[in-house]
Amino acid sequence: MAGTLLAPPSGIPLERLEQMAVERGYTAQGEMFSVADMGKLAREALGCQAEQLHGGLGGPNRAPVLQHLVSGHPLLIPYDEDFNHEPCQRKGHKAHWAVSTGVLLGVQAVPSLGYSEDPELPGLFHPVPNTPRQPPALPEEGSPGAVYLLSKQGKSWHYQLWDYDQVRDSNLQLTDFSPSRATDGQVYVVPAGGVRAGLCGQALLLRPGDSSH
Repeated sequence: MAGTLLAPPSGIPLERLEQMAVERGYTAQGEMFSVADMGKLAREALGCQAEQLHGGLGGPNRAPVLQHLVSGHPLLIPYDEDFNHEPCQRKGHKAHWAVSTGVLLGVQAVPSLGYSEDPELPGLFHPVPNTPRQPPALPEEGSPGAVYLLSKQGKSWHYQLWDYDQVRDSNLQLTDFSPSRATDGQVYVVPAGGVRAGLCGQALLLRPGDSSH
């Protein structure tokens, strides 16, 4: 999903992606409990840059993550998935991956340069393609309901808007391997240090690869 959002789009069949991950020892049957391994797979399979984020989506990481999305680049985030695909907190027992492709910002004033109002939704402004623009000031951390991530989980049919703080909090509490998975008789690849070391407070920022390499 993220590969199709990179410019130029990097398409690779899902079967080939999973085959590569199995061959490299990253997965046994499609599970990915390591952000580091997911980054290696993305670099090799998609030819993109993959920056591994540590320390969660809040604090000093918040502005770079939002700027990354405002620039039009995808973000891969591990989180606990609720029944409706939205973020929840289950200590990592429902850990899944989501791709975020954009951001909805609640701002005090509309930037004058490079944005146009949606014809059907007054008050919603989109960046005008191929136009220089002055990005809006980012809402301050802690301002409720001001930042939403446009996100999609692999099994979901639709993109959803998730409150940034809920995604941040879900990502920060991925600590345990699901007890039901531990006893289901299946084989899983879990990194040294477990789910906490592999996923907790981490994400991947993907950018198009450098064509000179």
